[in-house]
Amino acid sequence: MQASPVATIEKSRPYLGIILHTKPTVETAFMLRCESLTQTYLSGGRQLTVLKNITFSLESGGFLAIVGPSGSGKTTLLGLLAGLDRPTSGRVFFDDVDLTLLNEDARARLRAAKVGFVFQSFQLIPTLTARENVQVPLELRGEPSESRAQELLTRVGLGERGHHYPAQLSGGEQQRVAIARAFSVRPKVLFADEPTGNLDAKTGATVIDLMTELNRELGTTLVLVTHDRDLASRARRIIRLADGAIVEDTTQ
Repeated sequence: MQASPVATIEKSRPYLGIILHTKPTVETAFMLRCESLTQTYLSGGRQLTVLKNITFSLESGGFLAIVGPSGSGKTTLLGLLAGLDRPTSGRVFFDDVDLTLLNEDARARLRAAKVGFVFQSFQLIPTLTARENVQVPLELRGEPSESRAQELLTRVGLGERGHHYPAQLSGGEQQRVAIARAFSVRPKVLFADEPTGNLDAKTGATVIDLMTELNRELGTTLVLVTHDRDLASRARRIIRLADGAIVEDTTQ
């Protein structure tokens, strides 16, 4: 079987969003926290600021939508939160680990242990069946994969389509396979970058329903980047970016 670019994670019990103590206080367990994040690049010999002083926290098990127009810094922010890049200044904490102190290899190991991704373009391996695509992360970990893959395909409504190749599936079906693959190894955080961008409105709503259900059932923290306000409204919290800065932060 070909190697997959998709990261794998270790099995772990879902975090509890609220920790109860003997004292009458309630403390939130944060899965993601960023402090004064700024990201700049050189473009044409000039410095381009993509993100400006971004600060917020997200509790374990939370569902956050990051919205804003093209060029507002949404995908750049997602990449920093996932440890795909390092900020020019500021810090990112992932499950209490300061990503800015880790080198590239260490960040890759953390992603392999705790992160799942869903992309706009699905990123399925075309020469593998739907079931085999879901099995890849598990097999890379040396874990039993066939029954888990079948269970997840059934969960996303594709139990009878496991033997089909990506080219034989619709866009919505391919994205459901990608979601099953992302959840196969129980990530602590799932990052979704425009997961419905290539889908029609009805199919996109179905995909968001599925991600919301899995977020709730498995306790996985979900971070969604989207242009679509209707889809973003399904999240429990919305952060709106404009010109690289947070202009609105609302909880629903």
